Amino acid sequence: MGRVLENVSKEILRENGIATPNFFVVTNEKEAREVASELGYPVVIKALVAVGKRGKTGAVKFAESPEEAERLAKQILSMTLYNFPVEKLLVENKLDITQELYVSITFDYSKQTPVIIASSVGGVDIEEIARTQPDKVIKYYVSPSKGFYQYEAREIWSGLGLKENSLREATGMLWKLYQMFEKYNATILEVNPLAIVADGKAVAAAVLMGIDDDALSRYPELSEKVEMGSDRVWRPLTALEKEVVAVDQADPYRGTARYTEMDGDIGFLCGGGGGSLLVYDTLLRLGGKPANYTEFGGNPTDTKVYGLTKAILSKPGVKSLLVDTNITNNTQTNLVAKGIVRAVQELNIDVKKFPIVVRHPGVNEAEAKEVFAEAGIEYHTDDITMEDAARLIINKMKG
Repeated sequence: MGRVLENVSKEILRENGIATPNFFVVTNEKEAREVASELGYPVVIKALVAVGKRGKTGAVKFAESPEEAERLAKQILSMTLYNFPVEKLLVENKLDITQELYVSITFDYSKQTPVIIASSVGGVDIEEIARTQPDKVIKYYVSPSKGFYQYEAREIWSGLGLKENSLREATGMLWKLYQMFEKYNATILEVNPLAIVADGKAVAAAVLMGIDDDALSRYPELSEKVEMGSDRVWRPLTALEKEVVAVDQADPYRGTARYTEMDGDIGFLCGGGGGSLLVYDTLLRLGGKPANYTEFGGNPTDTKVYGLTKAILSKPGVKSLLVDTNITNNTQTNLVAKGIVRAVQELNIDVKKFPIVVRHPGVNEAEAKEVFAEAGIEYHTDDITMEDAARLIINKMKG
């Protein structure tokens, strides 16, 4: 899934008929001062990072003068939020808000349906409101087969006590937000606060949006604005992680590929699932240090496995490779073998000096064995356990 920065989210909202504050994106305090003066005071200065709850960390400030705008911008640019360094700022008009609401749309995977959460109290943590003032929160499940209608949006806000103009404005925005949620295959679309301003209009004051990576192929205009795979990590993606996301998306309909860098020297390729997590823990228990956690599944092509293996072996400091999976009835082991061998050979890795152990039982084992044997790579099926394979790579590295 891809995180969407707030400026991009607001551009998308505007294109879909939803009002937002006027804003500029800046990279330093001097620019912040200039655009703040252009917008007119007071202004809001926000850290432009794709995480929520920025206000609680002090990354949302209000400036009343050019000097204050410059000072606060410099302060926010020195921050790191949830491991994301602040490199850009969003400077926008401060709204004259008369009422703050909350709304989010996500997908409830347990019920396999979209869910809308709305509250008559906005600008704060929805979790806290749900705990302390449950009567001010409504959770509404949308039927995927029936869709979502304006009268339902009206019932939600009416149930929260909204009346007259506020009810009409909030209803219109919620209905448009849901159309956006479906149109872009969003994973989350949150407006907090949904502001009713002095002239009576509804404005999306702050927005959090995520989009399903697999939907981006239908929206090429967003492909360069959304960082695919970014919501699976707790920090900015590295160059190699971005490379693997691109490998995965190049053929999104055949297998999956995931890659997360760690601080170690054992390249680790697994098949996903609980067994692979146990192997990762086993490597640590035996004194090994994985350089990554990387998994594949769903019968990937040899090209996808090649790209994944090449990324693993390209990380500086990697001194070995362990491919360790449980039995994979839906994955062709011969294609996995071809992908691994191609990467090893293309990188000119000497398999006599660079330890490689593959434990990968499944379909077409005989062909996989031939491919690995010709390349001089040690290959096992279920003749050894997954833990045995982990111990074997560590022993080879010691040797």
